[in-house]
Amino acid sequence: MIKLKKYWVCCAVLFLVLGLFGCASTANKAFQTDESQVQLRSIQTRAFDTSDKEKMMRTVISTMQDLDFIIEKADLTLGSVTGTKFTNNMVVTMTVTVRPRGEKQLLVRANAQYGIKSVEDPETYQDFFNALGKSIFLTAQKVD
Repeated sequence: MIKLKKYWVCCAVLFLVLGLFGCASTANKAFQTDESQVQLRSIQTRAFDTSDKEKMMRTVISTMQDLDFIIEKADLTLGSVTGTKFTNNMVVTMTVTVRPRGEKQLLVRANAQYGIKSVEDPETYQDFFNALGKSIFLTAQKVD
């Protein structure tokens, strides 16, 4: 009876230790970067020759709305816009950040998620930046 009790205690301790170490290694990997993440960041980012952050933010919001996103959050101070849309019974969430690059440029980075998975397809981001470029042109020409 005592051997059986020791066996169950040892099993419980073993499962507890394995559970704790299993979680720790996953958490460590969550913050590791590799070359593919750097490449994804370059796909998600474009520089624009303007320093008017407020106008760029308004243009980003308009572009996202043109692409059927519902704007959930927008913060001029942080330079962040988040919107969602529904496609094929899934939620697509996009967050766009606008930040200065020097005195004459703004960097715009779009980050999309399809469900809970990050969108890594370059074409998705190219389509967004093409639409944003057209919106910037129309805004400069004062076309509504």
